[in-house]
Amino acid sequence: MPRRPVLPPHAGAYLAIAAIVAAIVGAFAWTAGWLTPQRLTAPRMTDAIEATAATAYPGFRRAHAKGVCVAGRFEAAPGGAMLSRARVFADPTTPLVGRMSIGGGSPYGLDAQARVRSMALVLHAGDGSEWRMAMNSFPFFGATSAEAFFEQTRASAADPATGKADPERVAAFVAAHPAAQRFAAWAKSAPWSDSFANTRYHGVHAYRFVAADGQARIVRWAMHPRAPFVEMTPDQRAAAEGDYLQTELRRRLAEGALRWDMVATLAGPGDDPADPSTPWPDDREQVVLGSVVLDSAQDQADGPCRDLNFDPTVVPPGVALSDDPILAARAAVYAQSFDRRTRETARGADVGAVPPTETAR
Repeated sequence: MPRRPVLPPHAGAYLAIAAIVAAIVGAFAWTAGWLTPQRLTAPRMTDAIEATAATAYPGFRRAHAKGVCVAGRFEAAPGGAMLSRARVFADPTTPLVGRMSIGGGSPYGLDAQARVRSMALVLHAGDGSEWRMAMNSFPFFGATSAEAFFEQTRASAADPATGKADPERVAAFVAAHPAAQRFAAWAKSAPWSDSFANTRYHGVHAYRFVAADGQARIVRWAMHPRAPFVEMTPDQRAAAEGDYLQTELRRRLAEGALRWDMVATLAGPGDDPADPSTPWPDDREQVVLGSVVLDSAQDQADGPCRDLNFDPTVVPPGVALSDDPILAARAAVYAQSFDRRTRETARGADVGAVPPTETAR
């Protein structure tokens, strides 16, 4: 009789966020042709993502369903223009629209219980170009290949009886994938911030910055908050109201604008731009590109971010995609999810109503 897989030490932490990560990255395989087209299509892959949520929410995003719209500007720093000819680094300020969100497929999740927080932005440059970014609080992905992404999605499917992923199935996936083990260790050990405003957000993927003289550099970027980090304890998370992060963000914005420095890490010898699951060494050169400044927030039900697709492959001249096949594959599934939710909204799905059984605490 086959032995059941033994839960690794960090499987509990990984299980709590398996569906979140799978929903974000599990579908990227289709577009890059990693899986046999005859057996897997973009709609079927999106179906697999939807299976990671216990309940369907028509009209909402398939991942990071709960969020709040934000607006502000990007302020360029000299370091940006040194690395890239993108217009946002040449102009003093560039307007932006964005979205702060939590991980998960439910638009009624409890803010303080979500392990993953996200920042998504669209920068509208003066030359008409756009730069779309999708960043997360985790610093790396939990899988290294298309096959692993697909396995992760299937392992994270919600069990109809419990509404959660099967822990044995997740344990088997984690045990077989060192990258998943590293991710589980991060999820268990990394401190929880007490605000959207003091969370660091990572682009995770590598990009190619091209300067005015044609010189190209491989970089990853992250948004470093100016607000001091404050850890949120387990007791505080358990006692927090359901919309805690959104309420706290609005309170801060009422007192003044919030800032993050956009910091690029330059690739060094041995850093693989095609592998988003491996962090680069801490001693790599870093350059401050500018600052994101947020000064307002609005409900996503009628805010400017509601109908935006934050596809991170949309980049301006001066920024190019790296050889990361996962990054290159994201566009089609983002488009598939966007198409589904906009069609559902057109048919009358109410993206603002809270079901009686899911009223936030």
